[in-house]
Amino acid sequence: MKVKLFTIFISLLSISACSKNSGATNDSTTPVDNLQGPIQRPVSGYGADGPYKVAEIDFPNAEYAGTNVSVFYPQNSTSPRPVIFYSHPFGGENKIYNTGLYHFIAQKGYVVVFVPYATNDASVEHRYTTLWNGFKNAVARYPELIDTRKVGFMGHSFGGGASFALAYKGFVEEGWGENGRFIFVQAPWYSYEITEQQIQGFPSNTKLISQVYDDDVINDHRMAIDLFKKINIPDAEKDFMLVKKSVIGGYTYTAEHNLPSTRVGVAYDAYDYYAVYRLLDALIDYSFNGNIAGKNIALGNGSAEQVTMPGYNGETMSPLEVTDNPVPKYPQSRYQFPCSHSLNPRIDKCE
Repeated sequence: MKVKLFTIFISLLSISACSKNSGATNDSTTPVDNLQGPIQRPVSGYGADGPYKVAEIDFPNAEYAGTNVSVFYPQNSTSPRPVIFYSHPFGGENKIYNTGLYHFIAQKGYVVVFVPYATNDASVEHRYTTLWNGFKNAVARYPELIDTRKVGFMGHSFGGGASFALAYKGFVEEGWGENGRFIFVQAPWYSYEITEQQIQGFPSNTKLISQVYDDDVINDHRMAIDLFKKINIPDAEKDFMLVKKSVIGGYTYTAEHNLPSTRVGVAYDAYDYYAVYRLLDALIDYSFNGNIAGKNIALGNGSAEQVTMPGYNGETMSPLEVTDNPVPKYPQSRYQFPCSHSLNPRIDKCE
């Protein structure tokens, strides 16, 4: 079923500029030097910036004319590194939309592949094909950079929903991630191109973080709950997280659909580092290196180390809410894209 979605998606995000650069570039700076709000980035441990300078190489996107696939990696790498394949939200096709995330991953010593897909006049199927072919082409082009024995799939909104089918292709059909696999999804939209049998067929070493935002009125949390509960990953290796709004020192740390949004000119704040980067960093360390300290933070099943957020001047951010048995908190009528929408191929799975 081909569905054209540009008219109903336009309210999700306004960023739609395409990346036009090609060739390799080096950039050792963090895209945003100062965070919004009183709480600054961590200086050590999970979530702190890594020691590596960041390099980037781009190549033409075969499925989306005029755009490029971008590969961010640790500068002067001497051997292939584990890789995270990132699927952007609808409208986030300009890599600047989440450059902070890509730099964070590369600074920690890993590779991240970003593939823009068309937001106008394109089917869901073609967007999935664009993402997949971009990931595959990056692997084929840069074996000296990318080690497919340790692989993560990460995505937000449309990209979050797509990450399950893409991860299945990578983990099962390609055999990627034999020495470490994870999925990290944020506020996922509907998930296409994956069957119930495939959901039950993920390899036993797959880890999962599924993260939703309390003030999100775009994507119904039921989509995230559905895949979280059905996927063949034991409870000890997956966690469902709810991020809630905090007000610290008069600054509001929002927990809306666009968290995180780490691009120049918008609110780039401690939630990026503490609610996303910290958990991703720990999940990578546990998934790829077997570090139990990483598990206690990424998949701590509600441990204090996992859910506790930082504070400032006596005020503390709202703790994360973590569970292995999530239930919907709000009615479907709250959301622009409820689980029961006709666009949802898993409409019969709504709670």
